[in-house]
Amino acid sequence: MTDTTPPAGPAAECPVLRRYKITHRTTYTYSGPVTSSYGRGYLLPRDTDEQRCVASVVEITPPPADRSTGSDVYGNRDLYFQVSTPHEELVVSAESEIEVYGPDRARLAAAPANAPWELSRPVGTEGAMAQEFVLDLEPPEIGDAVREYAAPSFPPERPLVDAVVDLTTRIHRDFAYKSGSTSVSTRVAEVLEKRSGVCQDFARLAIACLRSRGLAARYVSGYLATQPPPGKERMIGIDATHAWAAVWMPGDRWLAFDPTNDQLVDERYTVVAWGRDYADVPPLRGVIYTEARNSTIAVSVDVAPMEVLAPDQPKC
Repeated sequence: MTDTTPPAGPAAECPVLRRYKITHRTTYTYSGPVTSSYGRGYLLPRDTDEQRCVASVVEITPPPADRSTGSDVYGNRDLYFQVSTPHEELVVSAESEIEVYGPDRARLAAAPANAPWELSRPVGTEGAMAQEFVLDLEPPEIGDAVREYAAPSFPPERPLVDAVVDLTTRIHRDFAYKSGSTSVSTRVAEVLEKRSGVCQDFARLAIACLRSRGLAARYVSGYLATQPPPGKERMIGIDATHAWAAVWMPGDRWLAFDPTNDQLVDERYTVVAWGRDYADVPPLRGVIYTEARNSTIAVSVDVAPMEVLAPDQPKC
């Protein structure tokens, strides 16, 4: 079954900087028969001002008895399926072709990115749609430790982009990337205490810091294209889903940044979905009916470049 999206929005009028073929394959293996599986997730990349999903397809094995795609409250494309055939292995494979136009860097040379960060607090009618992204989660994540960690990056009247870059660099410097050290349920306070985590944790910490200053921040889920070392061939299937954060600016624009890699988001990033937190946009979650005692999950992600235009190609 193929889900396609037509050219849409301002991005369709901009020159393509990157084109990627993204394959995301998830395999669940069970120690006994599963009679029914119900799944929901976010595997279909969305259209934005900075990218276009040319085509996408999700294959599910065994074939589902029921499946549908829709749009959630944030405009993300979600997938639902029900597999009623007894099975000991479930494979969900998503394949997408994405055109990336990249961020408009001109916005970093002018207000509001270079205006005092206090002016990016969403207020009034203009900021109404962003105000829910200022609110803390339940249970709360913003405590004294978060406020204290955030404070040095946000002195009065510092330009927003400078504050965000400083926060990004500090998280990258102060926290060790340690795969397996946390889970999807790990709290921000625990990450602060352990000083380690993965991209999801660093994005959530940055978001909590921004919200502690009254700024609107969202969690972004997607992919980051990686380059092989010089002289080495690109290895297939070793990429992974990635997470980063974005802060709201007046004019309903968002400045995206990646504390895991200490950089602002550019044309190497492709967005799948965004929300207030990871729990809003997991790649897959579901319920199974089985008496099996054990299960394993294997995930393979490949972000393959299809085309790179000349570096002097003007951005829109």
